[in-house]
Amino acid sequence: MISFNKYYNHFNILSITLVVASLLLLSFKGLNFGIDFKGGTLIELRASDNKINVSSLRDNLNSMNLGDVSVKNFGNNKDFLIKFENNSNKNVIEEIKINLDKSFGNQFDFRRVENVGPKVSAELLKSGVIAISVALLLMLIYIWIRFEWQFSLGAIFALFHDVIVTLGLFSLFGLEINLSIIAAVLTIVGYSMNDTVVIFDRVRENLRKYSDIKIYDLTNISINETLSRTLITSITTLLALLSIFFFGGEILKGFSLAMIFGVVFGTYSSIYIANTVLVRLNVSQKTILREDEKN
Repeated sequence: MISFNKYYNHFNILSITLVVASLLLLSFKGLNFGIDFKGGTLIELRASDNKINVSSLRDNLNSMNLGDVSVKNFGNNKDFLIKFENNSNKNVIEEIKINLDKSFGNQFDFRRVENVGPKVSAELLKSGVIAISVALLLMLIYIWIRFEWQFSLGAIFALFHDVIVTLGLFSLFGLEINLSIIAAVLTIVGYSMNDTVVIFDRVRENLRKYSDIKIYDLTNISINETLSRTLITSITTLLALLSIFFFGGEILKGFSLAMIFGVVFGTYSSIYIANTVLVRLNVSQKTILREDEKN
């Protein structure tokens, strides 16, 4: 049996450090919002000439004074994804086409053009924040009804940790936040809650069975009893996400990376955050029996 409980204090300190650091990053550095949330234009191009690369394309577009231009390959070396912020010139797409034809010849196929105005982007950002908030609230209501309040508090801390630290890493590395990342965060909330509920179910079951074992040791027994299920679920999910990250193309990288962070932190928090809250609150068999009597 692995003695997870020996490291409760060490990982508590680590978790507090990660959350504080993430909050500081989010407060002072902020998040790198994509065009979904700050408005702009996205162009998907396919070149017919293999000699055209990201560097030459970026230099050409920078000469047009479009502002901060992002140019990336995705899929293969012939496919390019171009992003730039809102431009007051309504004919900017036509001007880009003319400029590229002059510089490279008729080498590009404009496969997709998307424009997001500042009003729409502000509404999308508001909707994203509301979606995450409502998901968290509903999860917390469920866990409050499903378990005793001590368990609910543990789940709250675990969820808060997973979401904040994931966003903190995106802030630290300047990774782009778009609608797919919001979807990833919502998935992380569900994944983290699922992991926590599995262990909590076993803790509550063991509390009814063993009246002479303290919560410090009982949480460790429960974690070990559910460990194989936790690891198998996490590892198989990570394998799928790593495949998407490396082979799914540029568009799916942000989503898969957010999910990878979330799965790792969700597994970690279900063991070292949710359970340590039960230990700190000194949950016992009396706690469970008292709630059973009320019901």
